[in-house]
Amino acid sequence: MGLWDSIKSHAGAQFLDVIQWLDDTRDTIVFRFPTFQQVIQDGGKLVVREGQVALFVQEGVLSPVFGPGTHELSTRSPAIAGFFQGIKYGFEGPYKGEVYFINTRVFTAQRWGTATPIPMRDKDFGIVRIRANGAFAFRITAPEVFFKEVVSTSGLVETEDITGQLKRTMLATLADTLGESKIPLLDLVAQYVDLGDALRERINPKFSAQYGITITDFAIEGITVPEDVEKAIDRRASMGATGDLAAFTQYQAASALGNAGAHGVGGTMMDAGLGLAMGQVVGQALGRSGVGAAAPAVPPPVEVRYHYNGPGAPQGEYTATQVAGFIAGHRTGNHQVWAAGWPSWQAASAVAEIARLVPPAPSAPPPLPGGPVFHYNGPSGNVQASAADVAASVKAHPGARHLVWRDGMPAWAEAASVPEIAALLGGAPPPLPPAGGPPPLP
Repeated sequence: MGLWDSIKSHAGAQFLDVIQWLDDTRDTIVFRFPTFQQVIQDGGKLVVREGQVALFVQEGVLSPVFGPGTHELSTRSPAIAGFFQGIKYGFEGPYKGEVYFINTRVFTAQRWGTATPIPMRDKDFGIVRIRANGAFAFRITAPEVFFKEVVSTSGLVETEDITGQLKRTMLATLADTLGESKIPLLDLVAQYVDLGDALRERINPKFSAQYGITITDFAIEGITVPEDVEKAIDRRASMGATGDLAAFTQYQAASALGNAGAHGVGGTMMDAGLGLAMGQVVGQALGRSGVGAAAPAVPPPVEVRYHYNGPGAPQGEYTATQVAGFIAGHRTGNHQVWAAGWPSWQAASAVAEIARLVPPAPSAPPPLPGGPVFHYNGPSGNVQASAADVAASVKAHPGARHLVWRDGMPAWAEAASVPEIAALLGGAPPPLPPAGGPPPLP
């Protein structure tokens, strides 16, 4: 008796002509088709829509994955025949297994947030505890792995059933990524996209292997800091971020004076121990109004610090003035700089703030008196002499051998054959020595 004859003889069973899942939800990942008291009919259809896959399960055995399309449920279909031959009853009994549909579309707008603050070390504020939130998206890319590791015998799996584990792993990876990036707290906003991409690259191999899931998007929408850090940022912004300790002290005193005005100057300022600071602030205020002392000088702006890489100094952060000095000391070197917000490193000489500080290259020194200096070998011995001195020696000893050499000449040469010396001798140069003379000088 064949499979389908056995199925049709199964008492009380209702035959299934079409097996399909009409999904009208936005958060269902896995749906188990109801097969209780129902039997697959020979020649029936399995309809899998776009964004879905389907598989049969019986006795812990999974069928091949059926992708989008209409599949004939017949022993003539190799996938169906192969699956039924691989289970215990083969073709000798009704199919008692189950049919699962898995949603493979992208599940978007999955919210995430840090349950506890993440500590990070910042160069400006020290150890800071931050909170972050955002959204992510994922999809099932390996249905067999997902079914074995997540679904098991569940008849229905929704996004909330798995996003908890996903978020715990992602947030642990985010903490590691933030710690390794060493991005200053004030620059984090400009790095949200890069941080999200870095997290996906680190976490997707693990998610794919363990769950058959791929994170398609991870967005950081906000990072918050404790209230005291927010106030410190606000104070720095109010000062123009000068970073000057004296200016910061004056700002604090001015703030205290303003608060004291609302509560009475008498005991508040003295209790705060700010009598001297108040006097300075009042004097400055009178100066600004044209009474008493002149207005205080405006503090100079703080120079932007650039990340530097080049021959002038070890890699690190330097001001424009320092980088200009490195260029002046190594004018032919490759000096590269980068600042927060730039897409890539740039040649330091192309940055206007740095280029204007580079001093001009010194002009070449004038030639030495008497022209170039030669290494001379002749009656006067081995000495260094100018072209004029060599010419004088040739004239004083016309029958002797006079050899010269200087940087750029391939070998020693007769003095009279060198243009600079020949011009000083006048007339025809003396003849060269005969071949077979002494070996060249060392």
